[in-house]
Amino acid sequence: MAKKSNEWQRSAGVLLPIFSVPSNYGIGTMGKAAYEFVDFIKSMGHRYWQVLPVGPTSYGDSPYQSYSAFAGNPYFIDLDMLVAEGLLTEAEIRERYWGTEPKYVDYGAQFGSRYVVLRQAFARSKHEETEEFAAFCKKQAYWLDDYCLFMAMKEKEGYRGWQDWEDKDMRMHKPAAIKKAMVELSEEIRFQKFMQFKFFEQWFALKAYANENGVEIIGDMPLYVSMDSAESWAHSELFELDIDRNAVNIAGVPPDAFSADGQRWGNPLYRWDVMEQKNFRWWRERMKANAALYDVIRIDHFIGIVNYWSIPAKCKTAKGGKWIKGPGEKLCNVIKESVGSAKLIAEDLGVVTKPVRDLMEQMGFPGMKVLEFGVAGDSTNDYLMHNYKSANTIAYVGTHDNETLAGFLAGREQWEINWMMGYFGILRREELHDQMIRKLYESIANVVIIQMQDFLHLDNYCRINHPSTVGTNWQWRLLPGQEKQVDANYYKWVCEMFSRK
Repeated sequence: MAKKSNEWQRSAGVLLPIFSVPSNYGIGTMGKAAYEFVDFIKSMGHRYWQVLPVGPTSYGDSPYQSYSAFAGNPYFIDLDMLVAEGLLTEAEIRERYWGTEPKYVDYGAQFGSRYVVLRQAFARSKHEETEEFAAFCKKQAYWLDDYCLFMAMKEKEGYRGWQDWEDKDMRMHKPAAIKKAMVELSEEIRFQKFMQFKFFEQWFALKAYANENGVEIIGDMPLYVSMDSAESWAHSELFELDIDRNAVNIAGVPPDAFSADGQRWGNPLYRWDVMEQKNFRWWRERMKANAALYDVIRIDHFIGIVNYWSIPAKCKTAKGGKWIKGPGEKLCNVIKESVGSAKLIAEDLGVVTKPVRDLMEQMGFPGMKVLEFGVAGDSTNDYLMHNYKSANTIAYVGTHDNETLAGFLAGREQWEINWMMGYFGILRREELHDQMIRKLYESIANVVIIQMQDFLHLDNYCRINHPSTVGTNWQWRLLPGQEKQVDANYYKWVCEMFSRK
């Protein structure tokens, strides 16, 4: 079993979203190729597989805008496994359209085909008669009924956001309306529960295989939830919503390197005073659920726990926002109490103030360093390796929000290339890509995570996300067998050379 400890050993990992795993059905799943990717990570002598959030996605397909903070994405349910169980036939899967471009996810094809075949599997399943299903429903009781009713209502309402539902009592989550809908939509609710049961069944089997092979999974947890989510609907008192359930203030970040107008995410902000009055129960349940899913939890936008950018909902850009003090240490203590042996990473990219640094140090949370932020000709830049102040650091060349390394280097001016060649001690530009990766392994950072695209020298057509844009993100996929182009033995040797185990 992989070692479970809050102490970080020197190690390394690979970043690849689940949707990017190869498959025959248009999107990555928790099937055979995922198990083979675990084997690939093990062959490299690496310890971690970092994924993006695995919740069900809404409009725009972003894993950071999910219908639920607890549920799993039905798109990731492996269909071949359902065939093996006798719940589907290969012919039923083949007759559906899954997209034509194997390098990119076609989410429209997924929406049009995935639920059709999952309903066929549901019609044949005897899962409700099993002890495993009863145990699943009991364990997930905090969120499961609300989520499944929420999704059943969205199906009925043509997937409109809950604030636009025709039934006002359902919009307001009135008990009488809820009771009535639970009866009227019982069959759709059963289908939603089936999909969640299958997701978690397959996920925990994959995670167990990874752990047995010395690989731990780093999961990404967004700080905020989507406005169109089961949580903002069923627990509206926990969010900054008005009497009609419209957002008063929303989340985002001020103008920065990614966007001159800042980023207006649209997520409802929390009512931290109400959260505290309820002993942070929602957060305790959320962290407990994430600790079951992952070995390591990366808290996205950790800065927002200390101070967050509050944007009036009426503002069209993030420029009109202001900083407000967050729950800080109180919430961090709740988080640490709730995750057991799971480790935590604080995504501290952005405007990092002294209070943020102080809280991270107090809690022992490692922060992140992104090398692409550092190589700009200024040797005092904190993102350069010689300026790392602590080994308690997770180092990246780039994350899912950055350019691929090949794309990044292709867009640099010659003076920048010259500066980088000098910094990394090389004479030939073509050596720069691999040397930048290797130097991270040499650094004092306890953990180094490299995007799969960067191992493969892929350009920006394979970029995962371009912040503040929609339409072309969250789509890139690894092709079957493409990981074999990576010299796994070389990276295993690099890990051994620099004491990464």
